[in-house]
Amino acid sequence: MHRRLIAPGALAAASLLLAIPASAASYSPGAPGIGDPYYPYYGNGGYDVSHYDLRLKYQPATDELEGTATISARTTQDLSSFDLDFLLDVSEVRVNGAKAAFTTSGQHELVITPRAPLAKGTPITVVVRYSGVPSTKSAYGFTTWHRTPDGAVAADEPESAWWWFPSNDHPSDKATYDVSVAVPDGTQAISNGTLQSTDSKLGWTRFNWRQNKPQATYLATLALGRFDITTGRSEGGVPVVNAYSKDLGDNDGAARASVERTGEIVDWLSGYFGPYPFSSAGGYVPNTTTGYALETQTRVYYSPKQFANGSNTSVVVHELAHQWYGDSVSLKGWKDIWINEGFARYAQWVWSEHEGEGTTQELADYVYASHPADDAFWTVKPGDPGPDDQFAAAVYDRGAVAIQALRNEIGDKAFFAVLKGWPRQHAYGNASVADFQKYAEQVSGRPLAALFDTWLFQPVKPAAPAARAASFAGTPASKAQPRSWKKIEATNDVHDR
Repeated sequence: MHRRLIAPGALAAASLLLAIPASAASYSPGAPGIGDPYYPYYGNGGYDVSHYDLRLKYQPATDELEGTATISARTTQDLSSFDLDFLLDVSEVRVNGAKAAFTTSGQHELVITPRAPLAKGTPITVVVRYSGVPSTKSAYGFTTWHRTPDGAVAADEPESAWWWFPSNDHPSDKATYDVSVAVPDGTQAISNGTLQSTDSKLGWTRFNWRQNKPQATYLATLALGRFDITTGRSEGGVPVVNAYSKDLGDNDGAARASVERTGEIVDWLSGYFGPYPFSSAGGYVPNTTTGYALETQTRVYYSPKQFANGSNTSVVVHELAHQWYGDSVSLKGWKDIWINEGFARYAQWVWSEHEGEGTTQELADYVYASHPADDAFWTVKPGDPGPDDQFAAAVYDRGAVAIQALRNEIGDKAFFAVLKGWPRQHAYGNASVADFQKYAEQVSGRPLAALFDTWLFQPVKPAAPAARAASFAGTPASKAQPRSWKKIEATNDVHDR
């Protein structure tokens, strides 16, 4: 090594340069959207969240919500200001302990200007104090805060956080959560993860929930009301917490007959997808008027309407399959929705075969035969359906037929290795349809571009269905409706607006 001699004047100049902060011109506002082409203003640029700590108080009689959100994050650029997605009324914002200026912009943007600009890579703690009546707030003409006779529920897709906590609302920025909620004695607060403790005083009970694995914002849920709560463990040791509104009426028995099988179904799915990825499982059935179910992480939301015609384990299978496909492994962008919905639908088909109510091949044949070539069903591309068709039936059903086609192409050994390996490969992260194709090619050793293009990206009915099982060889696709089809068909876990 050679020591370089530097003149004293040069050393002084260098020290002066190090002491001068970066030019103000290098700092800029974070983008008001994370860059998703389906939802340009969802999420935000300039930072990455690691943890949400939410301390809330809710009054069921008036639907008033008060809260303090403490958000731990790190900047990903030199920031002069940044946005959070939020709708309620904000009274104070602090960034790293100092009060920050804030304004609102657009439909759901809270714009925060810290006292001093933030350099790239800076850890930040953002505290937002807020209050409001969520049911009076809307964005883009809708609300995802659902009032019930005894409280409220936050559960919707692709957004629900805006109505109860400020966030970077896009699945690509996942974080852990602590959710602490005070409600009047006799009311319960249900959220994701595990219940750490409860504390009652002065007529209020506080419920403290923790989600210790990364979770997308739309998968965070909050249910406030009067519930009958059951607890237990699956045979595989997974803690299970279920909750049922005390005023479900005629749907109560069928709901319990379905949701109480959560532990059994979690263990069964683990045989296909690998170990259950979270610290607890379960679901809740509030007294809402919505019609859908949603894979809210570890604590699935079920509308009572899912059980209006009797028990419905198929919907439980669908939402629990999402815990691997959609929750642990989340989509990179909303165009990748097929990985969530196609595989959750296919899990229903595997359950149907398990229950002796129609094989996966029979169900694939039935879907193919049920839609003629001129049906608009085939114009939807499951691999990139567009925001208007993101939750169209074709994403679920044509998407599941695509999975059967993949299985027939690569054979059962490689197919089931893919099913189990994918959640392990991308656990607690994000991945795209392109990533899945690449992974399936690696595991199977086969080129699959043509198959994926045919089944996921061409807006026409493919020339032939997936190869049929031996019993269907050389015969037209079966038009006989498998016994399980009605319940499978009803399971589209999407928001109704």
